[in-house]
Amino acid sequence: MFKLASIPFINLALIFSFSVSFAYADHAEKSQFFEEITIVGNKDRASTVAGSAHFISDAELEVFNYADIQQILRQVPGVNLQLEDGYGLRPNIGIRGVQTERSGRIMLLEDGVPIAPAPYAASSAYYFPTAGRMYSVEVLKGPAAITEGPNTIGGAINMISTPIPEETEGKVVAEVGGNSTTRVHAAYGSTNSDGFGYLIETHQWKSDGFQSIDGSNSGTGLDIKDYTVKLGYAPVDSRHAFELKYQYAEQDSNQSYLGITDADFDRDPYRRYSVSQNDLMTAEHKQLILRHDFSIRDNLNMTTTAYNNDHARSWYKLDKLGGVGPEKIIADINKGTTASSDLALQAILLGGDSAAGDVAIKDNNRNYYSRGVSVKFDWLLDGSSASHDIEVGFRYHQDEEDRLQRSDKYTQVDQTLIVDSIGVTGGNKNNRVVQAEALAIYIKDDITFGNFIVTPGVRFEDIKLERRDWSTLPRNTTPSLKQNSVTAVLPSIGVLYNVNDNLSLLAGAYNGFGTPTTTSGVDEEQALNVELGGRYQQADLMIELIAFTSDYENLVGECTASSSTSDCDIGDQFNGGQATVRGLEFQLTNSFQLTDSTTMPVSIAYTYTDAEFDSTFDGEFFGDVSKGDPIPYIPKTQVALALGLENGPYRVNANLNYVDAVCVKASCVDFEKTDDSTVLDLVGNYQVNDNLGVYLRLENITDEADIIARQPKGARPNKARSATIGMRLVF
Repeated sequence: MFKLASIPFINLALIFSFSVSFAYADHAEKSQFFEEITIVGNKDRASTVAGSAHFISDAELEVFNYADIQQILRQVPGVNLQLEDGYGLRPNIGIRGVQTERSGRIMLLEDGVPIAPAPYAASSAYYFPTAGRMYSVEVLKGPAAITEGPNTIGGAINMISTPIPEETEGKVVAEVGGNSTTRVHAAYGSTNSDGFGYLIETHQWKSDGFQSIDGSNSGTGLDIKDYTVKLGYAPVDSRHAFELKYQYAEQDSNQSYLGITDADFDRDPYRRYSVSQNDLMTAEHKQLILRHDFSIRDNLNMTTTAYNNDHARSWYKLDKLGGVGPEKIIADINKGTTASSDLALQAILLGGDSAAGDVAIKDNNRNYYSRGVSVKFDWLLDGSSASHDIEVGFRYHQDEEDRLQRSDKYTQVDQTLIVDSIGVTGGNKNNRVVQAEALAIYIKDDITFGNFIVTPGVRFEDIKLERRDWSTLPRNTTPSLKQNSVTAVLPSIGVLYNVNDNLSLLAGAYNGFGTPTTTSGVDEEQALNVELGGRYQQADLMIELIAFTSDYENLVGECTASSSTSDCDIGDQFNGGQATVRGLEFQLTNSFQLTDSTTMPVSIAYTYTDAEFDSTFDGEFFGDVSKGDPIPYIPKTQVALALGLENGPYRVNANLNYVDAVCVKASCVDFEKTDDSTVLDLVGNYQVNDNLGVYLRLENITDEADIIARQPKGARPNKARSATIGMRLVF
């Protein structure tokens, strides 16, 4: 397979090793390219899209200053979240009932560029951008997401990084909290009269974690360092503009796939077993984006973007005990049986001594690249009876996942792990390379006539996949080869009818598509998607109600380490047959003027989802499925309520989030459900002067300890109650 030449990178860590002491003005004027990296652009434009689109602004993000993308996305109806580590480091996000597993079935973008490590070859997002450094977030659902692919069934999330400011501006946000948690976000930038602009930025986040490990003082938290540089050049009166972005991030997180039994959860939900004490994720990510904007004519614009993402990660974590997966041992303990494990293995899991080499820890070592070139044309045409806003996009893309893993053996003595043997140097597990090459083309036209906006569109995807597997090392033998080629034509149409200045009705339909596989006999994931609803806007009041359906021709499941399905090879996919997702999304936002100086902002986001299988079958991945069984990890009901009081320099805001219990397997028998969960967060802000603000944030005030997941391997808790104090300095 042809490869784009690797683009050399300069490690910028040394440049930023000093502490940045500048500040960056909130709500800064955007750079020349800000509109080119967005999809809808702002709230006003999102409300006129012939489809469902949401825009979370910088002003909204700064209210709570969350660093977890899952907490940020709670306010968007239709978004499903499967919590896991309490920090959102590797979030599981779905939209409108698509599977949440590692966000592998939605499109993730940063500044309009695909950001999953290998969005075609291995779409599971084991890297996720640092949400705490983002300037705004866009969520697109339905036909509004036709411009983004290949995963188009649920929708797309575009995270927009800090823009280059038009004036010399800066900011520093610093906070400290429980469990030795610290976070600093600092940026500084400027644009001169010649059109040259720059931005330097860093985000540093550390924590010891909210869990404790039996017999060990090891932390269960994280250490993330993130650096960004942007350079822009937009000469006055020139039709050309240029921008370069380089971003580098490294992460150490003491995270494990191992959960605990239900009985132990009842006693101490934040306990971790001693066999997980060596579990550690280390990762490094580099991104380079080059963008050129050319105004061909006043009504015709072309944007060219070249991008390269490199990601390397090593997740060293517990694999098996005595050759048995810990998820099976935990299941046996929960059920009071030894169906798949013996009592000796159960004792090892709970901290007892093991036989020599009985504890296997696997290094899930992977390297990824994702690179490509895209060209987009925007053409505005005004006619006597209708106007057209035509957008045409082309993207050539390549990505790769390279797995070269090893498994080490340990002996547990007095809750301490002692090395018994080290696996083959360079790896002896899942030794393979998966590569993808894709050409994507789309065209859409926003046709405005009278009170109507009609948006027909079509997306074309031509995808080639190749997987090479080696049974032994080194890689000097001929590997087994699997290949697949898929071409998809995906039409869509959205209609918006403005009844009057305040009320709009919308409807849309499109063919959804999911990334294909090299697994023999597995069909592509496809669904017919329909939405119908309306919006009402008057002053600060906005009400939106949308009903949606996704009629799956074939639902696909993918075997991953995090799916906790040990009877399959990681990376393989499986047919799930026909399935139906139906739902309702409701959103209300308003700001009430209580007195001359006091306002009360209110927002409600409600989602109802009914997701179920339409056939009965027995499969390797989904297990025994009966018609009508629920699709795992899709809650029927979600509610997010936000309420605030603002008076002069004082501001108090509360977020209340409720999520239904979900089935973690289609059969949903004992110990295959999570708890329903209600979490309340509160933040108080005080603006000392025009430049300095301070805040106190309390998360999970009632200290709810719920089983929010049972995968990968046992019951897992939500984040414990925490308090954080911070300051925001701008000029």
